[in-house]
Order: sequence, then structure tokens, then C-alpha cells
Amino acid sequence: ATTEIYSLSLHDALPICLWNVRTAVAVNRDCDVFLSSSSYLTAVLLRVPTVVIVYDLVTFDRAMRPNRRSAVIERFTLGSAVRRASALWCISQATSAALKERFPKAVGKVAVVPLAVSPALSAPITSELDGLPPPGFVLAVGTLEPRKNLPRLVAAYASLPRALQDAHPLVVVGARGWRMGPTVAALRSLGERCTILGQVSDAALAELYRRCAAFCYPSLGEGFGLPVLEAMAGGAAVVTSSVSSLPEVGGDAVEYVDPGSAESIAAGLARLLNSPERRAQLGELARRRARSFSWEATAAKVVDLLERAAGD
Repeated sequence: ATTEIYSLSLHDALPICLWNVRTAVAVNRDCDVFLSSSSYLTAVLLRVPTVVIVYDLVTFDRAMRPNRRSAVIERFTLGSAVRRASALWCISQATSAALKERFPKAVGKVAVVPLAVSPALSAPITSELDGLPPPGFVLAVGTLEPRKNLPRLVAAYASLPRALQDAHPLVVVGARGWRMGPTVAALRSLGERCTILGQVSDAALAELYRRCAAFCYPSLGEGFGLPVLEAMAGGAAVVTSSVSSLPEVGGDAVEYVDPGSAESIAAGLARLLNSPERRAQLGELARRRARSFSWEATAAKVVDLLERAAGD
């Protein structure tokens, strides 16, 4: 495994380094301050004050089975970026805590600024309506990768009474990821009870959130958990994990389960699918809580971070 990862990093190293060097040259020449949103390596190469976004530390947790390429790059560069950065924008308290635990030099530099829901999700949908499943399904959204925990969701769903499954089929939305074999096999094992839509437009996704009987997101770990907030904004009744950042997003407006237990996930789903009243209650609480997150507030805090970094 070590040799495989090392070979992969050598294969990718040259184009990655060239992109970051060119970016650093342009930034050092033209900018007073830089927001590094996609690379830790860029921050290391800069002379101007830099604010680095840290989304999560999933690549440092082998149990999450992260993407190999990302794991190699982030493990080699994040420590240096922490030392170089003027400030570190973490998207949740969970990410902040994990970052400071692994890199003590981050203490004093971290600002927690949450995300929000894209305005595109409120756009009206017309042309794709005919191709979407009718209302009443269980919806799962996320890249097909190990930490999204879809095989355990399938096991939980399959343990529900057959009448409940027939009334509420499973619908899965998400791009192809890595190490998908167990995930795809599990989803296909449900046969006609599961529809895999792949990637869809923002408008279609928003409509799916509105149509679902329940949204289930039993992730093993998240930096934030944006699909949960998106589903809440759409008024969905949400079942999600009680770990990492997800309680920060869901608050008291979702149904929490243990993502390591198919029995717990099944019980959470059953509680909602058997109770239209509970679903309606959670949907209203979810909309209300989702409105407390806004890109305007996020932008204002980030601009303040950048101005202070530039001033320093």
C-alpha cells in the first residue's frame, strides 16, 4: 500500500507543483492577501498574508478510507500551511478541534465560519420534473465513497418491514467516487427498491429534497455536512449521524442515529416513516434552523478575516 501511494504521488507531483508555483508567482506579484480555498501547497509558497480554508481532516483518518491522491497531498502539505498561514478558516467546530489536536500551532489562528445553502437550490424546476421519482421516497445524497456509509444504510433499509420499503423506495444521488465496489453492490442488491440517479442539477436536487419522505445521511465523518443543511432548507425530515460536525448543523431539528449501527439507522428511519406527524414537525424545525445559516454572514466573517490578515 505504501508503494502504491508513493507511486501515485510521483505521478501527480509535477503538474500539481507547477500549478501552485504559477499561482504563487501571480499572487505574490499582484495581491495584498490571499484566500487559499483549494490547496495547502499554495500557502507555503506565498509571501503575502494568507487565509487557508480547512474543510476536514478526513485524509488523516485511515478508517475513513480517503482518496489516495488527496491523502498523500494533504498529509505532506497541511502542517506547513498551518505554520505559514495568517489565519485558518475551519468550516465547523469539529474540524477546528481535530486540526488543533493534530497541529498545535493552529491554536490562536483558527476561526470557525460555517457554510450555507446555495441560492441555486431555490431555483424553479420545469423540464426535469417528469424524470424524477414521485414523492414519498427515502433520499440519500453524497459522493459514492466509503465514509458515506451507504452499505450500512442499505442494510438498515433492507431490515425495515417490506410494506414500508414498498411505500418508500430508496433514491440515491451522487457522483462516482472511489472504492465504490461494496457501495454499488449493496445498492444493486435492493433491485427495484433502489434508484441510483447519479449527479443531478441543483434544481432537480432541490425538488428531490422537497419530495422525499425522509432524507438519510449516516456519514461516518464530515467537515460540515452540507447535504444535511440543504435537505433541512428544503423542509425534509432528516436522519443523520450523531458524530463529527453533523450535530452542529442539525441542532434539535433532525433525528440522530449511530452511524456504526445498522439497527440504529433502521430505528431512526422507522420512527419517521411510520409517523407523518413527526416528519412534518421535523420539516418545520429544519426550515427554521436552516435559515440561521447564510452566505451573507459567512462572507462578512471571511472578509473580516482577510482584512485583519492584510492589516497584520
